[in-house]
Amino acid sequence: MNKTAKKHETPRNCGLLKVPTVNQIIWGQMGVGMRTQEIKMQWILKLLGLGITAFARTMDGGHVSRTHQEALALLCSAHFEINCLRKRAIRPTINPRFAALCKPTNVQPPNLLFGEDLAKRVKEMNEEAKTVGL
Repeated sequence: MNKTAKKHETPRNCGLLKVPTVNQIIWGQMGVGMRTQEIKMQWILKLLGLGITAFARTMDGGHVSRTHQEALALLCSAHFEINCLRKRAIRPTINPRFAALCKPTNVQPPNLLFGEDLAKRVKEMNEEAKTVGL
């Protein structure tokens, strides 16, 4: 598998096919079972991303059939939805006050599952909670 994977590494300009890792602060709150599940999900995403890359390379740049376009769109949607599932699976391990961080968004961060600005978002949520008296 490693030989095949190296042949189809994701290009640098396809950042959304990278597998975002769990932010360190959240990773530290996760139990062993959840971490094991998360590592398996990351592996599945890695394989899916490599498969998408390999499939995309089979298409002739001058002519891409409608079926190829639709297949690629479906595969990329599956990749996105798996990341949403990862967030939902992690939700029970974090403080309920921050559960909103696990909601699916239309933007998939390329490096960290909960975004590069997690500390800022948590701070804003804490300030909001103080404002409304929670």
